[in-house]
Amino acid sequence: MTNLFCFGLGFSAQNLARDLMAEGWIVSGTCRTPGKQAKLRAGGIDAHVFDGTAPLDTAGTAALARADHLLISIPPGAEGDPVLAQADPALEQAAGHIRWAGYLSTTGVYGDTGGAEVTEDSPLAPTSPRSEYRAAAEAAWLDLDRRTGLPVHVFRLAGIYGPGRSVLDQLRQGTARRIDKPGHRFSRIHVADIAAVLRASMARPNPGAIYNVCDDEPAPQADVIAHGAKLLSLPAPDLVSFDQAAETMSPMARSFWRDNRVVSNARIKDDLGAVLSCPTYREGLAAILSAEG
Repeated sequence: MTNLFCFGLGFSAQNLARDLMAEGWIVSGTCRTPGKQAKLRAGGIDAHVFDGTAPLDTAGTAALARADHLLISIPPGAEGDPVLAQADPALEQAAGHIRWAGYLSTTGVYGDTGGAEVTEDSPLAPTSPRSEYRAAAEAAWLDLDRRTGLPVHVFRLAGIYGPGRSVLDQLRQGTARRIDKPGHRFSRIHVADIAAVLRASMARPNPGAIYNVCDDEPAPQADVIAHGAKLLSLPAPDLVSFDQAAETMSPMARSFWRDNRVVSNARIKDDLGAVLSCPTYREGLAAILSAEG
């Protein structure tokens, strides 16, 4: 029976886990708190508490030893990648039985190109500490592949959205702002399509490969919110200039707006045969509404 272990059972990993469990896979992995552990176990996932400050416990190490697929979605910090820091010996042992390993990174590693397109072969030029940590973690995981044979694949994810995490929620809560920054576009990816790309890679493993994971249409944030408002039959928020909006943004929010790039998704189609169910934000937002019934 096929067995997946996830370091970090967050939004994207849980979505993948649900799909795989529906087909009979066994899924185990880690979360940060006992409360979340209980919820995950109630849903059929063998969850183990791991916060990156101490090694996996005995039961978690045993679950990893039973896995033949591995997903890593825990972000790195200033001190490096917590999974590599705390589980390196177990990962080296797992290299002998893991058939596929995926590391979830971010397109933020490309930095700002002034709106020019980036591919997986583009140079990395992160503009924030958070993206610098990601670039370093990618390199460390690919080095583990070279040293041990753990079949690592890197997935650089664009902005993730999905049920409970989209502009539709912001509009309903009255927190959505349409920000006008001419020439600035964001790439996005629906969480269901992340799972689809990961599964396509599992079917065609190519250790050491790097993939951009985004949809077909990078778009201005203001356009996405306007379309969401139309779907909800709500008035679109007034446009606010970026300079005005930036005055009240958090440092993290400002860092997202610092970079402007268009991300190519050709490789996931050409190499993996991936087919996106939500090729643009229009299909993605419609799918979220449809799922709500």
